Amino acid sequence: MSLRFFIVLLIALFTFSCTTSENHSHAPQAQNSERPPVVTETMPEHSHDTADPHMKMTELRARNDEDLRGAEEVAAKARRAIEKYKDYKVALRDRFEILLPEVPQTMYHFNKLENYLEAESRFNPERPTSLLYEKNGDGYRLIGVMYTAPAGLSEDELNERVPLSVTQWHQHINICLPRGSDTFRGLIGQGDRFGLTGSIATREECETAGGQFLPRLLGWMVHLYPYESATEQMWSVERQMNSDAVNP
Repeated sequence: MSLRFFIVLLIALFTFSCTTSENHSHAPQAQNSERPPVVTETMPEHSHDTADPHMKMTELRARNDEDLRGAEEVAAKARRAIEKYKDYKVALRDRFEILLPEVPQTMYHFNKLENYLEAESRFNPERPTSLLYEKNGDGYRLIGVMYTAPAGLSEDELNERVPLSVTQWHQHINICLPRGSDTFRGLIGQGDRFGLTGSIATREECETAGGQFLPRLLGWMVHLYPYESATEQMWSVERQMNSDAVNP
């Protein structure tokens, strides 16, 4: 793959126009196979699922033994597949790229475009879109993975990938970036108003502030922390909700 995940995403974000996408296919578009579907104009400017206006969540279902077994199978496959990435330098050699390494973060995403594109058509627990790390001295400590899925998938289809009785998938929505931003600093570390956790959550507010409004960033995402001992900690929704924090 000649382009890396967030180089492609950067191009898509800042060449975004106000045209409406008519393609709601779950499969990647052949004529544009290296560009992730970043935003759509059909996305509602609010979330019914959470008090956070920037987060859309799937509905949590009643837990059952079959789902628990399925979730543990996913976790076991992930543990085996990412063992070598405990050395973060191996991840870099395997073409995972760090999102905003210069910005102090609670959790760092090492992203791989090839895995993202595969996840657009099928789920492979051994090939996560992102590896999740915490800063550890001059290096990084591996703590988990992030899986992605197309924005158009139904909750039943997401449930087939990771059971919705065990965790909740999420989407980042209603994001206002400072207009003219030329890096992904527009997503995090932008103070109280802009970015993934900013106070601006509607197009009208964003335009008034002179920003660029994104109805949705990418598609569905879910975190897994496979080294935790209990299911609740492995698939912690609270932990993934807090993953966008910036360290002081």
